[in-house]
Amino acid sequence: MGRKGKGRCVKRNKQINVGEKEEVVKAPHSFVFHRGLPGEHIVELTKDFRKVMEPFTASSLKARKKNAIKDFVSVASVLHVSHMCIFTKTEQGMYLKLCKLPRGPTLSFKIHSFCLARDVISMVKKQMVYEEAFKTSPLLVLNNFSGEGMQLKLIASTFQNMFPTINLTTVNLSTIRRCICLNYNATTKTIDFRHYAIKVVPVGLSRGVKKIVQAKIPNLSKCQDISEFLTKPTMSESEAEDDESSHVTLSQKLSSRGNQADSKSAIKLYELGPRITLELIKVESGLLDGEVLFHALVHKTEEEKRAIKKRREEKKRLKEKRTKLQEENRKKKEAQKEKHKEKSLKGIQKKRENDMLLQKIAKESAEKNEPEEDDDAQYYREEVGEEPDKDLFQTKIGTKRPHKQIMRYKSKKAKLDKSQSNNK
Repeated sequence: MGRKGKGRCVKRNKQINVGEKEEVVKAPHSFVFHRGLPGEHIVELTKDFRKVMEPFTASSLKARKKNAIKDFVSVASVLHVSHMCIFTKTEQGMYLKLCKLPRGPTLSFKIHSFCLARDVISMVKKQMVYEEAFKTSPLLVLNNFSGEGMQLKLIASTFQNMFPTINLTTVNLSTIRRCICLNYNATTKTIDFRHYAIKVVPVGLSRGVKKIVQAKIPNLSKCQDISEFLTKPTMSESEAEDDESSHVTLSQKLSSRGNQADSKSAIKLYELGPRITLELIKVESGLLDGEVLFHALVHKTEEEKRAIKKRREEKKRLKEKRTKLQEENRKKKEAQKEKHKEKSLKGIQKKRENDMLLQKIAKESAEKNEPEEDDDAQYYREEVGEEPDKDLFQTKIGTKRPHKQIMRYKSKKAKLDKSQSNNK
């Protein structure tokens, strides 16, 4: 038989941690999945949020109902996953939980309103959706997160740690093609989540020059000369629509045409979606568990906090004691099992030695004590004083035919003789 080859699934799946770059390993990765009541909106919102978190996320993650949180935590370290984004749906509404692996903290947000990416793109007059934009991580922009309260600093640091850090001295501006904007509203205490695509266009060029620079074929049907097309007084689209605040001086050359180093360009944003309005409800110190550091709806007194902390510590001590006892019982069982195994092995070895000794003794006794044959002829000579006859002490060698077979043979013979007599 030939050697069995690899299966179909083994060939398709890539080996983990083989030939990965250091920057990819150090970058924060994420799991995005949903829990709770089913619904098509939560499924599509989860897929849109995965698109936002690309490329360092599990884009085709298949989370089943029977999968527990422990299943995701167990494989997170192997896949360099540092955060979990869990969308949940209950009868009261939809929620988003941001978890830092492996030990927390956990931030729970209530989703007041949302708009899917397909609806956002359908409402935009000029759409700008291309796959190249999702091959690099987005730029994070935070607004109004400098207010009072530790929860705002925690929200800002959590969102910042979900995306790779940017080194201003070595960053390539051509790789920054998307941005995420988070705006905190102090009056309503809500956070507006927006996702945009970034486009950089040159400034100070006429529409004709801009078309030639961007390698577009101009329409010269209404012009008598190329100079007339280039010297038209019409302004470019970017200068007519953009404000002065959107004009920047580029420090390096971009991959798009017309954007050279030390030249002025205008930045345009095209919304990609989804739109989400969030409100922070609860902050927990652990992974979906632990001490409640902040709660927007429930307020506890200092005595209640101390009682809860004391109860939690006692529960933790009891759990540690139970774990220690289970470990001791496990070690005892393993020791007993090893002892029983050694005892059984010794018994088997001793039995084998006894069997070998008995076989050796039987062999030696068989060699020394050979059975003596009875010499009847010699005894007859000593007692009678004469030579015995030759046929006196000889034994007949042979086997008798069984009585039943003889009887059957005789009965058949008699029956045959009777039939022959009748024929005569």
